[in-house]
Amino acid sequence: MAHPPHPVTTMLDTIGSTPVTQLNHIVPEGAGKVFVKLEYFNPTGSYKDRMAKTMISEAERRGTLKPGMTVVEASGGSTGSSLAFVCAVRGYKFHVVSSNAFAQEKLRTIAAFGAEVELIHSPSGKITADLIPSMIARARDLGAQDGWLYTDQFDNEDSLAGYETLGQELVEQFPDGITAFCGAAGIGGMLIGAAKALKAADPATRIVLLEPESSPTITQGKPGTHHVEGIGIGFVPPLLETHRVYDEARGISESEARAMCRRLASEEGIFAGTSTGINVVAAIALAQELGPDATVVTVACDSGLKYTNGTLYNQAPD
Repeated sequence: MAHPPHPVTTMLDTIGSTPVTQLNHIVPEGAGKVFVKLEYFNPTGSYKDRMAKTMISEAERRGTLKPGMTVVEASGGSTGSSLAFVCAVRGYKFHVVSSNAFAQEKLRTIAAFGAEVELIHSPSGKITADLIPSMIARARDLGAQDGWLYTDQFDNEDSLAGYETLGQELVEQFPDGITAFCGAAGIGGMLIGAAKALKAADPATRIVLLEPESSPTITQGKPGTHHVEGIGIGFVPPLLETHRVYDEARGISESEARAMCRRLASEEGIFAGTSTGINVVAAIALAQELGPDATVVTVACDSGLKYTNGTLYNQAPD
């Protein structure tokens, strides 16, 4: 069961406590067991709800966010959706700086929560090396105004506490331990927060960071163009530089990830986005390398419902 059966006080109390499922059909024989934590069970269909909740609550606690203020963030959609949701529950205005490079479903979700959506145009419709920095610069300028708060997800340490709960849940869900945990990095918060809890429980747990192979910023120092929303931001995330929690970094093929998404849906019943495809491609590879006694865990970052308008699930060529 994803959430406790008793009534909760607000929708924010429904964040977390997400289930884990084993992959039963797509993992090759002789490989270790592969498990996926289904973060799309969170209210907006993404693990970003965890970080949005802690960033807002900690800003309130410090007094930097007060009633009547406007929250602003640069986001490709999932963080924006999560912040729009949390701000709606807590009674704040929210302004997101985003782009046409991101899924229309995400942008519409942000607007549905009552937020204002500002777009920076990407001529190619893809995530280029300078797109995210441009979005950040605009959000930072807006946040400098009186009555505004820029949550600055790329540098905000408050996000880590939200993601540490994900790792703590995994420790409880796998009492016999986890051999390896892998996850794609955007700002790096999920990997850092989860790794902190996993390493505290068992320092031998291997943590593997993932990024799009076509934009190997962390693995090779070469940002590039890709279309995997939420990760591969074109520069090394500051939080990752501060918290060196991973043992290894790997680049994963976007085309393999997109094909994996379709397999996950049709063979395992897991309906998720492209970053989840990257996670599972890597998790299966790790399970093959580590052998049949291994337990490899990764995350379904968000719901496939956010990608039905694009090419991911319409069988168009990648």
